[in-house]
Amino acid sequence: MHNEATSLQDKTIDRFTQEKLYIQLMRIFLEEITSGIWQLGQQIPTEEELCKKFNVSKITVRQAINNLVSDGYLLKIQGKGTFVSSVLPVVGLVMKTRLTEEMFGKEVYLKREVLFKGIKDPLSDITTHLKTDDRIYYILSKKTGNGETAYIEEAFIPYNMLPYIEKLDITHSSIYSVLQERGVKKIFKMIQTIEVAQALGDSAKNLGVDKGSPVLVVHRLFFSSDNTPVAYTKIQGRSDRYKFQTEFERIR
Repeated sequence: MHNEATSLQDKTIDRFTQEKLYIQLMRIFLEEITSGIWQLGQQIPTEEELCKKFNVSKITVRQAINNLVSDGYLLKIQGKGTFVSSVLPVVGLVMKTRLTEEMFGKEVYLKREVLFKGIKDPLSDITTHLKTDDRIYYILSKKTGNGETAYIEEAFIPYNMLPYIEKLDITHSSIYSVLQERGVKKIFKMIQTIEVAQALGDSAKNLGVDKGSPVLVVHRLFFSSDNTPVAYTKIQGRSDRYKFQTEFERIR
């Protein structure tokens, strides 16, 4: 363990300010990282040690640590502890994306229909993206509204990332939500690629378009905080019915 007594002995929190305790702890921990006292790859003090040092609850310490994990500064390794994973400041923007169906009004409810789910041998490029030799669980679903297909979605998930996936109800939740709530590793970042391609084979049939028709294709590769691929999804929708919206929002 790093010399905690030297690095933290003069740091205190102010209980008479309106600023939340976990925010104060975040600032103290971040100073340890950016000043080099907690060095890259080094294990930080345990939650118990930090609770004792600052006389705060484990929930407060955990909230401060989890926020720095989300920001990419810290990394939790099960059974080993929490380690410094980055000493660089995070960019102050986060991106939100969503598909919007221009053919549907906001009052129209889109219903998910699962067309197939089970173990499947994917194409080699999928296994390359996911960097695994584990079994791949495949889910093919489509969303419909007013009797029209909105889009189809294919999801490829390494079985060890979502154990007992076959028993989970995915008809009322997004793949992202299921992974965040039940996955072994939480999603930390996403790499997204958008292209216009031709609808082929079963995809054209499921979308209700002629073979070769242009479709909007959104590829999403999800990673955990330790850069492990968690899932890959492919969404296809008719290019004449969709627009793609990107929203940027300032974070801490």
